[in-house]
Amino acid sequence: MQGVVKSYDPGTGQGVLVRDTDLSEHDLATGALDGSVFRMLRQGQRVIFELDDSGLATRLRLGSEIDMGTPGFD
Repeated sequence: MQGVVKSYDPGTGQGVLVRDTDLSEHDLATGALDGSVFRMLRQGQRVIFELDDSGLATRLRLGSEIDMGTPGFD
């Protein structure tokens, strides 16, 4: 799924992503950036991610600029 970074604390590694399709918020899983091109995230940055069994965002990758069905945008 694709979304944007709502918040990220590089000191703790905690952050929140907002999914494009339904604007739901997902906390980052511990180690979500491990093995990715990211060392840190910035607010508003577009990412592709997966959810683990607990609903936490993991396996972050670079996102695209294409709208993936954000509600309220034509």
